[in-house]
Parts: sequence; C-alpha cells; structure tokens
Amino acid sequence: MNVDYLNYPYTSQRTTTFAKNGMVATSQPLAAQAGLEILKKGGNAIDAAIATAACLTVVEPTSNGIGGDAFALVWTKGELHGLNASGPAPKSISIDAVKAKGNESMPTFGLIPVTVPGVPAAWAELSCRFGKLPLTEVLKPAIEYAEKGYPLSPILGKYWKGAYKRYKEIFTTPEYKGWFDTFAPEGRAPEIGEVWSSQGHADTLRSIAETNAESFYHGELADKIDEFSKEHGGFISKVDLADYKPEWVQPISVNYRGYDVWEIPPNGQGIVALMALNMLKGFELTEKESVDTYHKQIEAMKLAFADGKKYVTDPEKMSVTSEQLLSEEFAAARRSLIGEEALTPEPGTPPSGGTVYLCAADGEGNMISYIQSNYMGFGSGIVIPGTGIALQNRGHDFSLDPTHENALEGGKKTYHTIIPGFLTKDGEAVGPFGVMGGYMQPQGHAQVVMNTVDFHLNPQAALDAPRWQWMEGKKVTVEPNFPNHIAQALARKGHQITVALDGGGFGRGQIIWRDPKTGVLAGGTESRTDGAIAAW
Repeated sequence: MNVDYLNYPYTSQRTTTFAKNGMVATSQPLAAQAGLEILKKGGNAIDAAIATAACLTVVEPTSNGIGGDAFALVWTKGELHGLNASGPAPKSISIDAVKAKGNESMPTFGLIPVTVPGVPAAWAELSCRFGKLPLTEVLKPAIEYAEKGYPLSPILGKYWKGAYKRYKEIFTTPEYKGWFDTFAPEGRAPEIGEVWSSQGHADTLRSIAETNAESFYHGELADKIDEFSKEHGGFISKVDLADYKPEWVQPISVNYRGYDVWEIPPNGQGIVALMALNMLKGFELTEKESVDTYHKQIEAMKLAFADGKKYVTDPEKMSVTSEQLLSEEFAAARRSLIGEEALTPEPGTPPSGGTVYLCAADGEGNMISYIQSNYMGFGSGIVIPGTGIALQNRGHDFSLDPTHENALEGGKKTYHTIIPGFLTKDGEAVGPFGVMGGYMQPQGHAQVVMNTVDFHLNPQAALDAPRWQWMEGKKVTVEPNFPNHIAQALARKGHQITVALDGGGFGRGQIIWRDPKTGVLAGGTESRTDGAIAAW
C-alpha cells in the first residue's frame, strides 16, 4: 500500500504499530490484550475478535453489551464474508400498539425500542464457522474480568459518570432498577481507577459459552428476558428470541481509485459511505488541507445521507436495491448537484431496475472487521436483573409514519448505524477498518479511506487527522484542532460551522493494514479514547 509511514502531521501520543504474528486493535486496552491472549493460545483472528468483543461488554459497557447487535466482515482463504447479526423488532409490536401506549414517535429508552439482540448469536456463529478454539476458551478472559473486576480506564469513567447523572434523573420507574443495581451498585457511578465487577454478567457469559448461545435464545436466559418483558409491558418475548438467526450476507463495494471498499449491505448504513465515495471519485482531490476537498467531502456525504435515510431499511422491505444506489449513473447524477456553495440535501431517485469497533489479524492471513453496539451508550436502560444483560434500544430508529420506508413493523429490521469496513486491492486483502459513533460512522469511513488512498497517510495518522461531521441541513461540526482558516472558508461557502469543544462525537476508529508480500501488519488505534493495539 502506497502510504508514507513517516508522514505524520497530526499531534498524537501514538505511532503506527507493526507486528508479524497477530494484532488486535480496539478502544480498551484490557479487551485488546484478551484478544492477543487467545491468539497466543492457538486461536485465529476470528477467535481473537470474539474474545475481544465479549471482553468489551464487560470493560466498556458504556458503548455495548450482551443485549446488542453485531456485524462482521471476515477475510479468510482469499474470500470476504459478511455477517449481519442485527435483530428484528418483536413480532407483536406495531405502530398502533406503540401509539396506544401514548407515544407519537419511538421512545428512546425502556422496553418499547428493544429489538432482538444479535451479539450472542454472532459470537456463536463466527466461532462455529471460522474459529479454532471452543467458545468456552475464547470467553474466559471476559468471564474473569466480569467475575474478579477491573479498574475503570479514563474515557470509560467519563462516559459512565455522564450516563449515571443523566439516568438518575430520567430512570425513575421500576423497570430501570436493574441498570442501577448493575452499573451503580454503590449508589453512584464507579470512579476512574475504581474496580467494578458483575457476577451476573460473568454467569451469563459462562452460560453463553457453555451452550454456544443456545441458553440466550432457547434456554434460561431467554426465559428471564421473556419474564421481565411480560412483567413490565414489553413486546419482546421468548418466541422472538427462539426464531432468531444471524444472516450471512454478500458484502457490497465500490471501487475507489483502484481500491475496493467493502461494507455490509442494508439494513446497515455502510452503503452511505460507499455512495459518498462513489460521488467523490469523480473529482480530482490531491490536497488534503484544501477548502475544495473538505467542501466536496461534506456535500457528497450530505447527499449520500439523504438517500440512505430515505431508502435504507430491512432489505426485504426496501423499494430500491443496493445496486441501484451504487450505480455509476446515480453517482453521476448526485455528483452533478455539488457546486461551489453549500446545499440543503434532498434524496434523489435511483435508476430503475454507543458502539465498539475492533479489528484483528493473525499470521495466517485471516482478518476480521467487527462492530457491536447497544446504541446510545448503555442502550435502552433495561438490564435484566441478575444477568448483566443490557438490552439495546435499536428500535428507536423506526418511524411511526406508516408511509416511511423504515416504518415500524413486527419482525422487521430497522435502519442500522453500526458498520464494519474492509479494504482490498486487486483481489488481495489490505485490511479491516472502522469508525464507531452513530451517524458519524459512514462519515468516518469516508474520511479514513480518503486519508489512506488519496493522501497516503499511515494508519495512525489517518485516524488522528482532525474530523468533521455533517449534522443536518448546512450544519457541520469540526474538532477543535480542525484548521481554522479552512473552517472560515467553508463558512463563506454557506456551511454553518461549529467547533465542538467536547470531542466525543467524532467516532473512535481502528485500522490494520497487511503487506501482501511480507505479511507484516500495520495498525492504528483511536487517540480519542482509551484505544490500544495488542500485537506480537
């Protein structure tokens, strides 16, 4: 890959990490080390990713949990495989049923926005198809951290305390007691450096490991979820859990200046990143710190989001196909709308016809891009008592407008924000990448790909570069270290620029690139969080 490993123009305390035998990159050091431990025990990259993911439900519960969803892109034996482990809405839910409970839109918290969790099934499916070690071995580090405890890292502690302050004001009804019992056992959020543990979480992970997740969907854990849901007027039931299976899907891609950029197809929003790149490849963008470059990036992303938010939903319910949205004809039509001034985006008409991210690689050439989330930090605020299972609130993204493409229906999957990315060139793996963070994710993907392909930045520099985020209309936020003169020039083009003093909204990314000739791995991790790379 044509990158300059000495090209390091941005301030960071980290440099690109190199290794040969294996590498795990994620947002929390203990989880990265757990994945490395599994590699050293004879596991492969997929085993390491599962171990890291399970560990993250313990050591970074502010961003994900056992009751969330997951997606993965797996490179093995020269082929890329996609796993969609997002869960549908409960079968018994409907727009009328939600409105009958006094809601004019989907609630953010509580049992109503809870969808079927896909995380445990993702672990079991990945282990069964590609893993070398049993799940009982792979989940050991996570179980040990849950049982014996670990000290909170700085960014984790910050978000945990922020969540507690908010939740104690709004979680005042009985169904939220489990959250406080689990995550604020002393009547407060644990402090940075303080040891937190969760025996219920450990017991649940052990049960999932010993049954290959059967207990979660057909056994004792399913019964506990079902009982709690019935007691508090929820929709999710053991029937929904028993009927769930993750889905192997064909990844989608666009060719961007000789590199194939891969994403999971809808219902994920990865297609938004691909649509933006499909527009941008029609421009000559040779200078990174250029007003013209940033302007065109922002305009392309606006248009891609307008189309994504209109059309992306459960793939069986979409009125257009991924092929239509990624067609050269559609990209050219949308690209033609990008002028010298900021526009207010509207969706086009295609031609007829709170999240954690990790990546891992091993010495055999296996690589995985993996992401899981409860959404909005801790998720729904619902924790099944005594289990550590924090349920996601992914159903919040459904619309209660029956004419909307993403209208709520029982058994339907919603528009999904979490997306893993992967890069290949000439049929060879370059490697996995990702940037978590709600609607920042496709924006982060496009920025990282362009930093790498267009501007030849090494993995760490590609992640450290100042980020921007389109919010809505003409509103764009930028990081405090974003070049001020460029921000001012963008404002003169009509963009409404805001400098975000709290940098938490710009995502957290990881990258591992592999040299196809030597097998050497080069990794970058996120400087905006407690990111770490474990390697050997």
